Amino acid sequence: MSMIAARLASALPSLRFTQVSKSLRQGFLGSPVLTSPTSSDLSISQSMGLFSQLRPLATYTNATTEVIDPPDGGKVKLALCQLAVTEDRQKNIQTARHAVREAAAAGAQLVMLPEIWNSPYSNDSFPTFAEDTSSGYAPSYSFMAEVAKENKVVLVGGSIPEREGNNLYNTCFIFGKTGKLLGRHRKLHLFDIDIPGKITFKESETLTKGDLPTVVDTEVGRIGVGICYDIRFPELAAVMASRGAQMLLYPGAFNMTTGPAHWELLQRSRAVDNQLFVAMCSPARDESGSYVAWGHSTVVSPFGEVLATTEHHADIVYAEVDFSEVEVRRQNMPMRYQKRSDLYSLLDLTRDQTPKF
Repeated sequence: MSMIAARLASALPSLRFTQVSKSLRQGFLGSPVLTSPTSSDLSISQSMGLFSQLRPLATYTNATTEVIDPPDGGKVKLALCQLAVTEDRQKNIQTARHAVREAAAAGAQLVMLPEIWNSPYSNDSFPTFAEDTSSGYAPSYSFMAEVAKENKVVLVGGSIPEREGNNLYNTCFIFGKTGKLLGRHRKLHLFDIDIPGKITFKESETLTKGDLPTVVDTEVGRIGVGICYDIRFPELAAVMASRGAQMLLYPGAFNMTTGPAHWELLQRSRAVDNQLFVAMCSPARDESGSYVAWGHSTVVSPFGEVLATTEHHADIVYAEVDFSEVEVRRQNMPMRYQKRSDLYSLLDLTRDQTPKF
């Protein structure tokens, strides 16, 4: 049962489902679709506002079979700036400026900052440090555009707390070499966990979830962007890969419980699952902070090899990635063509939606 069908089945017990017609089975085997609703069904559903959100299943993109080829690959020097973060926004901006300049001077063409680099990582800090990019005062945002242009790099700007209206988001802004904003990713999966005796954190106490996956064409290649907890959801990575991403970039701040156990494991898993490059950039560890980051910013190849990493201190991690390896690995092991879409399929529900930023 599809996500939409399951939702309707639980919400509208009287609604009837039929199996998909034979002509649709190649894409969505066994997925139920709605029959024409009765007046009673419509009365119930309209009062719940559900039918206005429905589309026939056949109009969604099948991410298992409708795969976009990535652009031609080339070599790109990547830099991950593992920054020490303080409670002083301007000091954090200066630290980031110095790191981006250093990375560019070393030949980096693609630079990534860590998650929440302009602010302490805490629910108390998010509202205080949040920036509204439409307000005329957004110093961290303005800095990222300026430093990308100044150093002629593609900048994946880690993440900062973003304010829009009454909502706060954990947001990554992506800038091109001219300082133009190319994309914006709002964290889709909020970090709400409770591991007794270890760590409890609820981003949902202050933050709002984003609503679109992010794949961006840049001057150095096509990249997919997630933030930290997003990497735990393989379906999202598969959707970005199906849209032609050559590399998945995740600013992240794992902690001293999840970091040792899962930081490298998840990166290697997403890389091998989708046969592409994966990189994560962490803040440096601050033992005196309320949230202690794991560090260990890392780059992984499409074959699951760790290409570059570091420890927990402030550092810049460099790696030369050759995007042509994506195609080579996929030719060596053609998993794309070996998937059993007659047995299972992943739907991309938003490929036809144009992001607004």
